[in-house]
Amino acid sequence: MSEPERIAKRLARAGLCSRRDAERWIAAGRVKVDGKVLETPAFVVTDRSRVEVDGKPLPDADRPRLWRYHKPPEELVTARDPQGRRTIFDSLPRNMPRVVTVGRLDFMSEGLLLLTNDGGLARRLELPANGWTRRYRARVHGAVDPARLAELARGITIEGVRYGAIDARLDRQQRSNAWLDIALTEGKNREVRRVLAHLDLPVVRLIRVAFGPFHLGELERGAIDEIPSQALDNLLGLKAPRKAGWAKPQPRPRQHKHPRR
Repeated sequence: MSEPERIAKRLARAGLCSRRDAERWIAAGRVKVDGKVLETPAFVVTDRSRVEVDGKPLPDADRPRLWRYHKPPEELVTARDPQGRRTIFDSLPRNMPRVVTVGRLDFMSEGLLLLTNDGGLARRLELPANGWTRRYRARVHGAVDPARLAELARGITIEGVRYGAIDARLDRQQRSNAWLDIALTEGKNREVRRVLAHLDLPVVRLIRVAFGPFHLGELERGAIDEIPSQALDNLLGLKAPRKAGWAKPQPRPRQHKHPRR
């Protein structure tokens, strides 16, 4: 028997809606537990509770599942955009269950994005205590000073915001542009772009190639694949490394040609 849990979480785990939507459904009187209409989301249910939505029994919760998605640039990691811009959910297959993202990538960033049908799993994978390394390839404009990159390993404070250790290395300089390999564990909002801009190295292209043990590899842009259940079960039993480091090298993502911006 599973642990007791909030009703909104139970609805979300069943794949019907998000927790926020569940609270709205409860406020609208659409949810019953053991024959009684709920009036508040502050309600705990167990496996023995009989939950109904719009008069229909709640389906069994799906097992936790995890997918890799190769996010293209110019897609938002959000369910809806008031400006009508394309979101990742516009690109996902129609037969996908309701999923949430593990972390985020900004509008112009691309690369590996993890998706799961289990909000609890998403929060677990995002925890800084995991010590999981996020790895990026960054194309920047400007001449790179390797010594300044090396200083990022001690952390840096920018406009009052403290960023932890970042392992940044020059891959190659190409006239006025360069490719960098970046590894970090914190993953604050727009961290890579803000830190590199502080070094007068504006980012032209940013690709996430790994998130902890998961790698982008040869996954095509816009493609999605599911992590096998056995691999996911093994992962959930692993202890995360205490210290960030470089993961085993993987094939670099195929370089797509784009018109100059």
